[in-house]
Amino acid sequence: MMLRVAATATLLSVASIAHSGDWPAWRGPDGMGQCPESKLPLRWSDTENVRWKVALPDRGNSTPVIWRDRIFLTQGTDKGRKRSTLCLDRRDGHTLWERTVEYTKREPTHETNYYCSASAATDGERVVVSHGSAGVWCYDFDGRELWHRDLGECQHIWGNAASPVLFQDLVFLNFGPGERTFLIALDKKTGQDVWKADEPGGRSGDKGQSEWLGSWSTPVVARINGRDELVMTWPGVVKSYNPRTGDLFWQCSGLAKDKAPDRLVYTSPLVTSDVVVAMAGFGGPAIAVKTGGSGDVTGTHRLWRHPTAPQRIGSGVIVGDHVYIVDEPGTMRCIECQTGNLLWDQRLTSSTWGSLVHAGERLYITNRDGETFVLAAKPKFEVLSRNPLKETTQASVAVSDGEIFIRTFKHLWCIREGATPR
Repeated sequence: MMLRVAATATLLSVASIAHSGDWPAWRGPDGMGQCPESKLPLRWSDTENVRWKVALPDRGNSTPVIWRDRIFLTQGTDKGRKRSTLCLDRRDGHTLWERTVEYTKREPTHETNYYCSASAATDGERVVVSHGSAGVWCYDFDGRELWHRDLGECQHIWGNAASPVLFQDLVFLNFGPGERTFLIALDKKTGQDVWKADEPGGRSGDKGQSEWLGSWSTPVVARINGRDELVMTWPGVVKSYNPRTGDLFWQCSGLAKDKAPDRLVYTSPLVTSDVVVAMAGFGGPAIAVKTGGSGDVTGTHRLWRHPTAPQRIGSGVIVGDHVYIVDEPGTMRCIECQTGNLLWDQRLTSSTWGSLVHAGERLYITNRDGETFVLAAKPKFEVLSRNPLKETTQASVAVSDGEIFIRTFKHLWCIREGATPR
């Protein structure tokens, strides 16, 4: 079903008003882990190049977002009954304000997917968060509630994690997984529906279930050959929508496992003007699609397909003609975007849930032991440094104005070259 109402007047996009050092959403300004900075720290530890660290009230998987001198972080406590948005001062990490909503109904999740796994999104005037069944909430920079929306219960045995995306006057959200699954666009000033596209849902995790289906992917908005496209990965398929109307531009199949019931997607799509790379999770395929198509482009625009790979949770990056990805077991791969040729496949680390960040000539990735690896951003495997914080993390790094922010289970860390702990 497609639901449309009149859209409000278009405002300036986040990309046009954001300072170059801002990290305003999950995976940064473009949603794909790309950072224009080139002078980030190369080496640090729990005692070296630490500007500050602040204690967090509980574990969490979401990533901080940064706008100028403010940091926004989502946080679940009291076993998910309390779901909070924190605003921190980036100068020393102290809390400027905290807004908490309570949700007392049962919402299942996996033991490693903590409540409030979705990161915040901001445009410099407002901050939007998705708290799953507790709704979508919008605050101004002083913490005043501007609006909230109850989109209904989000029920899946493994929980939810997709982050909201701000684009011009709209908020996009992948609501699901579960029997109720849809992509929705809300007016960012009022929270009202602009359009909604339903997707086939799946069972929420019954005992003895033999088929698993769901997408935890956060959509990406990109300017491709003169038009804006909202690219989203669903179980078995990647789709491109008109972000203003929800109309489908194109779709490409191939993300489902061969002769297997599991259709799972955890990663976000990677988009350039020429190619879209999409990757399924839990041994699923990876595909590349040539941009510029219309309708079902599986037979005309699909460039390559890798039928299987180890579990993928974190998302990759595209640098030049190559895509880089670190699988959950800690194996890193470099693949040619246009051909799908695997250039190398190297064991990097232990288990990682982090997503890659590309900054300058480097790639940054955290593992679950709290160690961040810095690699050369080139089609040759080269580890430049290993940086332990000695605390568990399932989040990704965020970067802003020469600083790296890392959320562990115990602290939020601010890393800066030459810094001494406060």
